[in-house]
Amino acid sequence: MKQVITQTFFPEGRLHPDLAGALNDCRRSFWSVAAFSGAVNVLMLVGPLYMLQVYDRVLASRSIPTLIGLTILMIGAYLFQGLFDFIRSRIVVRVAALIDRDLETAVHSSIVKIALQSRRAGVALQPLRDLDQIRSFLNSGGPIAIVDMPWMPLYLAICFLIHPLLGVVALVGGIMLFSLAVFSERNSRETARILAQGSGLRSASVEADSRNCETLVAMGMIGVMAQRWSAINGRYLTALGRSTDLASGFGSLSKALRMMLQSTMLGTGAYLVIHQELSAGAMVAASIMLGRALAPIETAIANWRGFVSARQSLKRLSEVLSHFLPEARTLELPRPKASIQVSQLWVSPPMGQDAIVRGVSFHLAAGEVLGIIGPSGAGKTSLLRTLVGIWQPARGTIRIDGATLDQWDQRLLGPAIGYASQPAELFDGTIADNIARMATDYPSEHVLKAAQAAGAHEMILRLPQGYNTPVGESGLALSSGQRQRISLARALYDDPFLIVLDEPHANLDSDGEHALTDAILGAKARGAIVILIAHRPSELATCDKVLVLTNGTQHAFGARDEVLRHMAPQTVPVPLKRGPAAREKRLAEVRS
Repeated sequence: MKQVITQTFFPEGRLHPDLAGALNDCRRSFWSVAAFSGAVNVLMLVGPLYMLQVYDRVLASRSIPTLIGLTILMIGAYLFQGLFDFIRSRIVVRVAALIDRDLETAVHSSIVKIALQSRRAGVALQPLRDLDQIRSFLNSGGPIAIVDMPWMPLYLAICFLIHPLLGVVALVGGIMLFSLAVFSERNSRETARILAQGSGLRSASVEADSRNCETLVAMGMIGVMAQRWSAINGRYLTALGRSTDLASGFGSLSKALRMMLQSTMLGTGAYLVIHQELSAGAMVAASIMLGRALAPIETAIANWRGFVSARQSLKRLSEVLSHFLPEARTLELPRPKASIQVSQLWVSPPMGQDAIVRGVSFHLAAGEVLGIIGPSGAGKTSLLRTLVGIWQPARGTIRIDGATLDQWDQRLLGPAIGYASQPAELFDGTIADNIARMATDYPSEHVLKAAQAAGAHEMILRLPQGYNTPVGESGLALSSGQRQRISLARALYDDPFLIVLDEPHANLDSDGEHALTDAILGAKARGAIVILIAHRPSELATCDKVLVLTNGTQHAFGARDEVLRHMAPQTVPVPLKRGPAAREKRLAEVRS
């Protein structure tokens, strides 16, 4: 059965190793399904044989005991057939679930990696939809029909044994239905592809509208976006209608053709009975035999849309998994504790060609804090994404304790990195879960320590359920300032060595800014490296060094006071000891 499904789904045989491995894990189950299918198909002969014996033996002899005996045998055989059919159906369902479990980790990883490249949820979720489509088809009647098809020659051979003319009628009917199935596949292929694309666009559009709901309401954009949605949904419904029409049309045609063939078989049998070349029982048995021979093809045609969609999903999933190769095993390195060195780093977005950051180099030792400044669009956030491994360097190297990022096992390096993005994104769970980075089992003291280091402990205790307060999807149950504080606590969880903060002062009030300053100083005191993006001179107070980016290039790097002293007079921030009014005045000069 494995070979049948593999070649039917993917005739070129280019299955990704993970998909091939998932099928190998189910090999015993596939053989079990094949064995039960053999038993079911053999027991399917009970009906025609029972009819043959009733017409030719019971009615001729008028023997009631013979009829009772045959009926008991028939009932017992049908009970076993139903039991075997139920067992193989349950095995197929469990095979589908096993394949899903074998691929769930690879699919989840590919979704995350696609999201990093496309930044579109509708595109990123396509591997999950493909896996669901494959499982849905395996749970339908299509696979059982495919497994039953190899038994068609047995029924056709029996028809030939009953009478050659009946065998010819059955063979012609089988060829006609099989040709209809092939024609259906060729006509459904493109429609299924368009339908899959339309489904992805619908999901992406709905997700974007839901994410930006406040903007739509505040700026009166609901009507405009509804028109866009109507156009996208209209194209999807058109493709869905065409796909449904094709499936129902071919299904109706196959059903009519099968009934016509069975009637033709009866008519041919009647002709042979009239010429005394066939008995009445054999005539009825041959008609039933033909119906059983053609049933798998008719069932396959009825499930053809799901079959085509599943095969395309398997192909797309294999291509996605082949594109995102699994991370190579690396030697376990000790937890970083010394330095980070960046040499001639060039950064390009995952889906772009032009470099956003060009030729950046700097070195930081344990206990140093780096502030990155520069105008909007200078590449500050892109640089941070590359430093923590979200984006891959286009050129140059990033070394932590002398080892490049690809020499680290990400599962081991990740806990040693604290990252707070802008805007702050939280996961659907409790505050404690988010601080603990969604670990299933975590020490409570580590969560409390991180929250206290971020100055968020008192704020969390004031919430209705404290650390058990649900944050909601994306943390929408909390204010932006609260999300920022919890994101900072998550970045400080378990004392990471490298802490990267993207505009950490955004959305913070005065208490939040004091807590952030204390958190940075605390990390600095224990020997961590902190890298942050700053927009105001006052935000550089905790920094030892400053990196200035301009149009993606490194304008200056060095000790904070030295860099600021050598900058143009109109961009030199006032000393940090001056009051807020003076700092804001100088900030206006810097921005101008």
